Amino acid sequence: MTVSEPYLIPASSATLEEEIKKSRFITYLAHTPNVDAAKAFVQSIKDKHHDARHNCWAFVAGRPEDSMKWGFSDDGEPSGTAGKPILAQLTGSGVGEITAVVTRYSGGIKLGTGGLVKAYGGGVQQALTVLQTKEKLITSELLISCEYNQVSLVESLVTEFAGRQVEADYGQRVTLVIELDRRRVESFSATLFSRSGGQVSAVDRSE
Repeated sequence: MTVSEPYLIPASSATLEEEIKKSRFITYLAHTPNVDAAKAFVQSIKDKHHDARHNCWAFVAGRPEDSMKWGFSDDGEPSGTAGKPILAQLTGSGVGEITAVVTRYSGGIKLGTGGLVKAYGGGVQQALTVLQTKEKLITSELLISCEYNQVSLVESLVTEFAGRQVEADYGQRVTLVIELDRRRVESFSATLFSRSGGQVSAVDRSE
């Protein structure tokens, strides 16, 4: 998979609550586009459930496969019984920019390490089945400078390649900034250069 490929992100938040051996588990999923947003969401749930014994969490704060933006915590549960099972469900889902927090109110019955792994991982797994997702396109911004009589050519190409105009500056020449699916940049640039007889080219500002 290349960094130009789209990936799924949460379209909204999801919550799931269940009781296991008198312990109450509440799973929260949310869209968090970066690490700071992920940490802020974790803190918001900790504040909401400050009376809970554990608020365990994990996040995938970028592309699903970008392990540099993963994080997790057992928050006082035995090592490996909460954070890692939560993260395993997130990474296995193929959804990016997502954080899961599982709040536990203990009911006095010990679940054991296997029971905890199943409870934390299972809660996230179930919440993921009701989570609505959407595709995030990876786009590039292209800078195009042209004469006034070439604007219609550029605009028709932008429509043809399903791009959108972000900025326009009408000076001595026209300068346009176009947002385009990154996978189509090469083809767009070649077509623009060809149809304008080599007079107009696009500069990728994202690189």
